[in-house]
Amino acid sequence: MVAVVIGKPYDPPGASFGADESFDPLVEFAGVWTTDLAERYLPLPDAPPMKYECLDGNLIMSPREAGPNGYAMLELGALMRGPARDAGYRVYPAVNLRFDRDRWIEPDLTVLLEPCPDVWVENMNVLLVGECISPSSKRRDRLDKPAMCAEAGIPYYLLCQADLRQRFVSLELSRLEDGEYQVIAEAVSGKQFETDAPFALSFDPIELLDIRD
Repeated sequence: MVAVVIGKPYDPPGASFGADESFDPLVEFAGVWTTDLAERYLPLPDAPPMKYECLDGNLIMSPREAGPNGYAMLELGALMRGPARDAGYRVYPAVNLRFDRDRWIEPDLTVLLEPCPDVWVENMNVLLVGECISPSSKRRDRLDKPAMCAEAGIPYYLLCQADLRQRFVSLELSRLEDGEYQVIAEAVSGKQFETDAPFALSFDPIELLDIRD
């Protein structure tokens, strides 16, 4: 890949980060990010916890989820873990899901076909991608990421929306059919979410909220 650099010659991934105080990876590698560069320069030093994703070389940074979303995905993973293992699959939290060397995402929850001992999870090893929608990620979670996952042939896509103040949760599970995701199971808090695919699940989405009473 030809590197397009701003203001100075391209500094290869083996260079010492911090040797030049004016060096800013976000500027130097704008539009040309790859998994090799990500391994070398991410996470950024002195930055708060972030989610780093990339679309065609363009790095996308967003705050790492906390509060209701993080709790909901933790609980969802716990509910899925047993049924998934019984069916021969593995439930993972956030992973680096690679579509190409300049395209990757970090789903909130991922179900894998086989264990992954590496930094990067290849898309052909993914059965299901799960995302918990936040105000800053509505378009990406509902449109952009499903399109990428569908193009890669990932069989299932799960969307969750959690609001602790309103005591509301929604779940929407879709299956890839003829190149597009079609909803096969959905429920809101107070109703039962039930599905047999890709493995059996049955629970009230309210279980995903941190409610003590």
